[in-house]
Amino acid sequence: MQQRTASLSKLEKEGRQISRLPFSIRILLENVLRNHDNFAITDEHVETLVNWKPEGTEKEIPFKPARVLMQDFTGVAAVVDIASIRAEVIRRGKDGSKINPAIPVDLVVDHSVQVDFFATDYAYTKNVTYEYERNKERYQLLKWAQQAFDNFTVVPPGMGICHQVNLEYLAQGVISRDGWVFPDTLVGTDSHTPMVNGIGVLGWGVGGIEAEAAILGQPIYFTCPQVIGLKLTGELGEGVTATDMVLTITQLLRKYGVVDKFVEVFGDGLDHLSVPDRATISNMSPEFGCTVTYFPIDKQTLQYMRRTNRHGEQVALVEQYCRENMLWRHGDEKIEYSDIIELDLAQVQSSVAGPKRPQDRILVRNLHTEFESLLSKEFKRMYTPEGKRRDTAWLSEGGSGTTFTYEIQKPVEEVAVEVDYLKSVRIKLRNEEYVLSDGAIAIAAITSCTNTSNPSVMIGAGLVAKKAISRGLYVKPWVKTSLAPGSRVVTEYLKRSGLLYELEALRFHIVGYGCTSCIGNSGPLPPHIAEAVDKGSLIVASVLSGNRNFEARVHPQVKMNFLASPLLVVAYAITGRVDVDLFTDPLGYDPNGEPVYLRDIWPTQQEINDAVAAAVKQEDFEQVYKVIFDGDDQWKGLLAPTGKDYHWSSDSTYIKEAPFFQGLPDRPAAAEDIKDARVLLMLGDSVTTDHISPAGSFKAETPAGKYLLDHGIDPRMFNSYGSRRGNHEVMIRGTFANVRIKNALSPKEGGFTTMIPLGMVLPVFDAAMQYATARVPLIVLAGKEYGSGSSRDWAAKGTNLLGVKAVLAESYERIHRSNLVGMGVLPLEYLNGESASSLGLTGTESYTITGIAEALLPNKIITVTAKPASGPDIVFDVKCRLNSAIEVEYYKNGGILQYVLREFLNKSK
Repeated sequence: MQQRTASLSKLEKEGRQISRLPFSIRILLENVLRNHDNFAITDEHVETLVNWKPEGTEKEIPFKPARVLMQDFTGVAAVVDIASIRAEVIRRGKDGSKINPAIPVDLVVDHSVQVDFFATDYAYTKNVTYEYERNKERYQLLKWAQQAFDNFTVVPPGMGICHQVNLEYLAQGVISRDGWVFPDTLVGTDSHTPMVNGIGVLGWGVGGIEAEAAILGQPIYFTCPQVIGLKLTGELGEGVTATDMVLTITQLLRKYGVVDKFVEVFGDGLDHLSVPDRATISNMSPEFGCTVTYFPIDKQTLQYMRRTNRHGEQVALVEQYCRENMLWRHGDEKIEYSDIIELDLAQVQSSVAGPKRPQDRILVRNLHTEFESLLSKEFKRMYTPEGKRRDTAWLSEGGSGTTFTYEIQKPVEEVAVEVDYLKSVRIKLRNEEYVLSDGAIAIAAITSCTNTSNPSVMIGAGLVAKKAISRGLYVKPWVKTSLAPGSRVVTEYLKRSGLLYELEALRFHIVGYGCTSCIGNSGPLPPHIAEAVDKGSLIVASVLSGNRNFEARVHPQVKMNFLASPLLVVAYAITGRVDVDLFTDPLGYDPNGEPVYLRDIWPTQQEINDAVAAAVKQEDFEQVYKVIFDGDDQWKGLLAPTGKDYHWSSDSTYIKEAPFFQGLPDRPAAAEDIKDARVLLMLGDSVTTDHISPAGSFKAETPAGKYLLDHGIDPRMFNSYGSRRGNHEVMIRGTFANVRIKNALSPKEGGFTTMIPLGMVLPVFDAAMQYATARVPLIVLAGKEYGSGSSRDWAAKGTNLLGVKAVLAESYERIHRSNLVGMGVLPLEYLNGESASSLGLTGTESYTITGIAEALLPNKIITVTAKPASGPDIVFDVKCRLNSAIEVEYYKNGGILQYVLREFLNKSK
């Protein structure tokens, strides 16, 4: 090779034992070797990685990714921040054009399409029309950014999900740039960025805050990780899917505990896993809790690159570079891992996960009994003593229950029947009549990058649909069905196979190309179903082929959500219920009254393989991706501002200049102790960023809804919180407003709290504003795994804007802790297994935190004094989770972006 490389092979020849290192550590080592400047990246960083210790270390290492991947929810917020920094630089008389991405940034618009229309051939067209109507201002900002910033490209709406586009097109494996050849690496503003690990590219999800710093040239610092080896042996059995495999691995790794760790996959099982199978596993890294799930580059990688139309020269470069630089998997490596977890793929069984956490795996054969247990434990309901009531019994208006009627708008006519234990609603809609009850499936969605990137499970779903139709089966009328492919390539191979027609015959019409239900864009339930659920207080469910099923994420009216393969999504849509055993109960009955079982319509693996081989063609990838940046006519015709300085509109309810940088002092104020703070929320374990950050839809009576009503916005046009991430006024009102959040300081579920000492119960936003008026600092108390889930930067931004100065938790998920630091919020951690409960904290105390103002160092032990209204003070020590010297500087500056802005202004004096 003529171009320069940072040679790992040379170090090996010098006796540095690089061959013992995990592949992922080798890539980090190459990164520091190539970017070594003896300032931000030093000899110590190189030695830390060369001498990587399997048991781990507290030492920080830097990482400078080759590129950044964004989606539009987080991407719009990032563009607003960078444009706001540029605006402040221009106000100070400096050259704003120098505020510019230092590395390539690809933004894929994939989070905005909602399923307003479904089960019809016009669903896609109407959903896209609504998408542009709702998101015009956001898309105008993105078109402006594309011409205003260097190194910034936008993939317009309707092309696919960022992670699938990344896997199929953007990822190159090895990059040739500026005279160097080096591994393709990235960070992404979405937690499922590790999906690209399946093609041998090292990358992970970060908050928008960290990503913006990387875009502006700052290294990302993190603790040198342990690397857990996941040894896969054998191969999947007949009838078992890649989704079943990944749900099994999710449960296995979450139970082991891999938060803040890397996972690297090895073993002979890899020989039987295609890149889409591998990517299905890697995609779920945030569900495991790990940073990455890395698959080294091997022959399977090259085969996938050729199939997806990567140029022959690029494929040859990947193979040559990796073989020469110790990044090629041979299969006989002697790598030292921090620990090894083994899984025999032959032992994997058909599974789903839920009802509210991806790691809660349930065997399909046990879901009906698990549902009954969940119904009893979670909702205090149970089946009748005689057992499960059949439809014929539910249709009775009398029986053992109490009959009552209520009026609703015509043409719907409903009678609610409350049986002994289960709740049911009898629905008569025009000429159709059926019973909706606890356990009914309201949403069945084939969605998300996790599975729609895998032809095996998508073709499999089409074959299930084909066989079901041939046996006279149909989906139940109360199920809202949808198909949202992760790229247009999926449509092409489904059409070629004839299976798109079969899926559409079961009402799985294409509704859009985006995350849809997986991100909470399920759209409204049909009016008669929505009203039945509300008035009947029904516990209905969803099944989706996604990666997230946290509370209230998929749909606020759907209280149980189960992750499943696309094949099982189709099967459950046919049954219409989750309280069935798909292996023993009939899915339904054919027109002649004969029972039809799952085994009757389940395709063999050979059928799937043959269909995939015949349908998936290289030319599909060529045709789809040669126009990837063009967009449709609506995108091409969208008028957008031009110039280097964005023109902020005071009337906009989508885009507002960020408040963090305006009038920023040249020097940060000295760090101060936190005195006489009050607790805004007291939370338990496993509080996710979905609980903290504004996500999904919201109603008119919420603080955010009232804000939009005051600005003349019709509730039909509220859109989602995610779509309004560019407006801090909306987002601050939605922080901690999740309808399922459980705050010990509130007498009711949802985004409420009690103001101390006044005793008033208010929405969290209203309480925070009253505290701010009284100049009372705030803290949040939490349990284990605080901030797990998606890499939502607004979970930290909103926390900051509400006036929260510190969070005290038992443990943190990696990304959210980093984001809190990046927004100038101090993350604190209990010591020695202590907790709010063990210390006797009630959240009603006044809190003073000392040790911040003087000699603030990484991981410093500082003191908290909690003063109750009566009785002695509670004094205890906590660990300051600023993990490095640079994080201390970020905190002192009020955040990472404030630090970057000050650095730029100081250099340009």
